[in-house]
Amino acid sequence: MSLVAVVRFPGSLDHDSARRAVEGLGAPTAEAWHADAELPAGTTAVLLPGGFSYGDHLRCGAIASRAPIMAAVRRHADAGGRVVGICNGFQVLCEAGLLPGALRRNATLSFVCRQMDLEVADDDTPWTAGRPAGDVISIPVKNNEGAWYGDPDTARVVLRYREDLLGSTDRVAGVASAAGNVMGLMPHPEEACDPLLGSTDGRLVLGGLLEEAA
Repeated sequence: MSLVAVVRFPGSLDHDSARRAVEGLGAPTAEAWHADAELPAGTTAVLLPGGFSYGDHLRCGAIASRAPIMAAVRRHADAGGRVVGICNGFQVLCEAGLLPGALRRNATLSFVCRQMDLEVADDDTPWTAGRPAGDVISIPVKNNEGAWYGDPDTARVVLRYREDLLGSTDRVAGVASAAGNVMGLMPHPEEACDPLLGSTDGRLVLGGLLEEAA
């Protein structure tokens, strides 16, 4: 059976909510433990959730990026499989070299937790299909080191903040690999899938995984 593998590192916080969100959209999930050498059988897409993997020691995502499971994630991505990293998962993908840039302390030097409006910057990705460039979606952020730093002229920018409280270069909220099959973003789409939470725009991003897992 096709499924979405949700990677869990020591210190992950959002793996359960990520799995609930994906399953609520109709795709089965399975946990992939950080020490596993392979992804679960039948994996067609991978989700790296938010949290504070390994206590954010060294740098956010640095230790997790070298965990055994990441070799399997890299093979999956290199073969064209879809991967999305949310918050700490984004940090892990950058540290692993699967996405460009790095994440650093917010400009406020404090934890930011609030709903954010994002602009679609690239409408030709699995993560934004059907939403034109310039369209606005609403997804919350909750992070302390969420300011993306990199070269927006060479990175494939997928989402930008309308009002950037984090201090990201060029208001970047999410970037993709050159091929578009790997994406990372600081906002939490799994927290924007239920109308009771105020927005269902997170389904847009997670839908990029479900197409592969259908």
